[in-house]
Parts: sequence; structure tokens; C-alpha cells
Amino acid sequence: MTIKIGDTLPDATVLTMGPDGPQAVQMSDKLKGRKIVLFGLPGAYTGTCTMAHVPSFIRNAQALADKGVAEIICLSVNDPFVMKAWGDATGAADAGITMLGDADASFTKAIGMDFSAPPVGFIDRSKRYAMLVDDGVVQLLNEEPGPGQCDVSGGETLLDQMG
Repeated sequence: MTIKIGDTLPDATVLTMGPDGPQAVQMSDKLKGRKIVLFGLPGAYTGTCTMAHVPSFIRNAQALADKGVAEIICLSVNDPFVMKAWGDATGAADAGITMLGDADASFTKAIGMDFSAPPVGFIDRSKRYAMLVDDGVVQLLNEEPGPGQCDVSGGETLLDQMG
């Protein structure tokens, strides 16, 4: 079942790079009692993700914070080593965006945002989306119709919807 507005996000263990290497992060800890933006994408270092999606949240990070967003989280079906390197390379880390790896796609599958495209090597990857979540409940949700598109899931669109 695909997640929708009004649903509570499930808990899952995802990964980040801590000071001593990969570190488990509980999604429930990130969500509880906080307003966050969560955006998912097909893969680190891919064209649309690197050139459009991540930059849209870098550009809008301060404006989102001004609207009460405590954290912006980028989630991809990649390992935490790749997510850290990509966050550093794109400037997302410097902008305060949290880069999390859903290495086994468990969270992505649990919210129904997974897809596979074997011809390009994408197996159990994340669809492109962005959501505003308040205390674990989805308030706004924007899913792209295709993985190479970044129109409705960009930072500007979410910011405009927040009013």
C-alpha cells in the first residue's frame, strides 16, 4: 500500500555515517514530536537527483526552517558511505540536510514507494517524492509520475504548499 496524506509513517532502521562508521537510525526517533521534510529519490549520484532534486532542497532549506521544519531528510536506497560522500559532494551536508541510507529498501517498501528498473540496474529503488511530516503523520505528499522527473517533488513546490 502506498502511503497517503493522513497516514502515520512506519518505523524502520536506516543508516547514517557516524563518527565511528555506519550508525543505525530509527525513523521513529526522527519523526516523534517534530515537523520534518522527507524526500526520497532513485539513487545517489544519478542525474536528476544530483542536478535537480537535492539542489531544490538546498536552495529552500532556510525557508523551510523558517516555516517550522526541524530537519530535512534525504532518503535513498544506498549505503551510508555513498550517502555521506554524495551529501558532501552536493553541498547537502553543508546545508544541514540529513542523508540517510535505506540500504535494504525496507522503509521504502513499507511506504509503497519502491520500484525496479533492471535495464538501468535499479532494483528495489525509491520513487521520487517529497513529504511534509508532523509527529509522524504525513501532511503533504508529492510523488513524481516518473523517476527522471523533478517537478512536483522539489523543494519549491513543498514550500509553496506550506503557505
